[in-house]
Amino acid sequence: MPAPPREHNDSIYRMTQLPVQSSPVARAQGSQLATLTLGAVGVVYGDIGTSPLYALKEVFAHGHMPVSAENILGILSLMFWTLTIIVSLKYVSLILRAHNNGEGGLVAMLALASVAVKDRPVLRRYLLILGIFGTAVFFGDGVITPAITVLSAVEGLGVAAPGLTRYVVPVTLLVLTALFAMQKHGTASVGKLFGPITVVWFLVLALLGLVHVAGNPSVLAALNPFYALRFIVGQPHVAFVSLGAIVLCVTGAEALYADMGHFGKRPIRLAWFGLVMPSLVINYFGQGAMLLAHPENVNNPFYEMAPEWGLYPLIVLATCASVIASQALISAAFSVTKQVIQLGYLPRLRVCHTSVREAGQIYLPFINWTLYGCIVIAVTVFGSSSALASAYGIAVTVDMLITTVMTFFVIRYAWHYPWALCVAATGFFFIVDALFFAANAMKLFDGGWFPLLIGAVMFTLMMTWKQGRHLLGERLREESIELKAFLDSVFLSPPTRVPGTAVFLNAEKGVTPNALLHNLKHNKVLHDTNLFVTVRHHEVPWIGFDRRVEVEPLGHDCWQVVLHFGFKNDPDVPDALELLRIHRVQLNDMETSYFLSREIVSPSIAKGMATWREKLFASMHRNASAAADFLNLPANRVVELGSKIEI
Repeated sequence: MPAPPREHNDSIYRMTQLPVQSSPVARAQGSQLATLTLGAVGVVYGDIGTSPLYALKEVFAHGHMPVSAENILGILSLMFWTLTIIVSLKYVSLILRAHNNGEGGLVAMLALASVAVKDRPVLRRYLLILGIFGTAVFFGDGVITPAITVLSAVEGLGVAAPGLTRYVVPVTLLVLTALFAMQKHGTASVGKLFGPITVVWFLVLALLGLVHVAGNPSVLAALNPFYALRFIVGQPHVAFVSLGAIVLCVTGAEALYADMGHFGKRPIRLAWFGLVMPSLVINYFGQGAMLLAHPENVNNPFYEMAPEWGLYPLIVLATCASVIASQALISAAFSVTKQVIQLGYLPRLRVCHTSVREAGQIYLPFINWTLYGCIVIAVTVFGSSSALASAYGIAVTVDMLITTVMTFFVIRYAWHYPWALCVAATGFFFIVDALFFAANAMKLFDGGWFPLLIGAVMFTLMMTWKQGRHLLGERLREESIELKAFLDSVFLSPPTRVPGTAVFLNAEKGVTPNALLHNLKHNKVLHDTNLFVTVRHHEVPWIGFDRRVEVEPLGHDCWQVVLHFGFKNDPDVPDALELLRIHRVQLNDMETSYFLSREIVSPSIAKGMATWREKLFASMHRNASAAADFLNLPANRVVELGSKIEI
């Protein structure tokens, strides 16, 4: 069955600008607030919390800058103000306000921005393309994050015992294999440990740093932005190059926004200012204080901070923290993929729910093992966290830039703030993001190509699928018959009516589904009750049950039904059809059959896409998971009738 068109329904957009489902995170108080804050520490900050493993190390890794007191203080000052400007000001203070009915993330921001400019179709089209590209690059981030975090944690073995260095890559692959193998079981059981383990991790980060800062408190002078400015003015070229590594201290900042729907703004802000940022700053400054005394430890300053007796326990804790950070990215990849599918940019994939209580806990086998394969390639090809760091920064900065651009259109056209204020608010962050991106672009041939290649492949697949679906829809409309007129002609000489209800899934409202035509042609019967159901997904996260169903009687016990879902709703058609009872349309589960039209796509030399893209779309369409599974239809009551369509 072709996917439903993503048509604009202004009433739906207007109604869903206000929350349609109450969110407990918005009213969190007391013990609930503490629980959500603890959960935010474990899920939201896992990625940025593992940055001390490699961020400062990478600044000095390539030998372009001597490990001098002036350079150390300049770098520390730049890192502190990067955390302050990008995370504290941009994400925590500004971006978290741009929620889409309580949901965050690039997909939610894309939906919010596209709705804000829906009266400007050309601008909206370019914003959609930009947002989809950012989403595609996110998958590159999803490959690099597990690879670099686990590698950097396991590299502690080489510090503890240089002879163990050759085991770093095999141990890393073993940890990652176990992590991806457990995805099908869900994270509900072990997820409860994420928060406490990550809290311990941040406390250890602070403790390690505090010992060295206490031994050399002069390092705290780097809190003064003067040292950052002096470093930039004194060594502009070196400072610019170093930005490519300094940005690693804010990897995972996007998670602040992406996970807002799970925890709410307040717990995320409390966790950041109360624990995460102080721990990160103290640890970075502790590494700097140690390097002031022992510049020879620059190869791995994080592990060199630890006492010899605590090195192996620290490696175990760091590996656990890196696994938690990786899990957050993997879960996010599942969630983003599901949202993109429902927005119509990827074919249906099999979605497995791993929890009966949490609808958001899902597992997509294809995405899981594709990510795993790409990560194995990344680990084996690059071989070290230093080599992967060059690939990491460019994926992070691309998404940060796109988020900033989207934010401008949200605050200007959705919030209607004055033009000058919008330019000032986002222009400053755009300049900062652009500088970081430019610094990382210099490493394009040193590994930066890898996430961009993944992003380009995903972008090609997504745009090919979207355009192919559009061409397929046009072709179906050309050959379509108006439903009301067809039914009127059928009932001039009605066929035999049989007991039960027939539900015809149809991409276009008001168009006669091919399944009905084939059923009348071959079976020559019509059910007593007939529902012509169109499923529409909208660019809002949630649509409540009170706005789920539209019903229009067509006469002769036939009904036109439109079901509305947000991109985070699970499209459960039988469950939604139960709402028809209030319209006096009764469905008996045992007497209801679902008829689907399945098109076999055939590329042609006619106008449309390039031939290779049409073949790619035909392959994607052929291998998409069954519509019955995606729409949660009962497998024993589904009838599929196919036809061949040329595009």
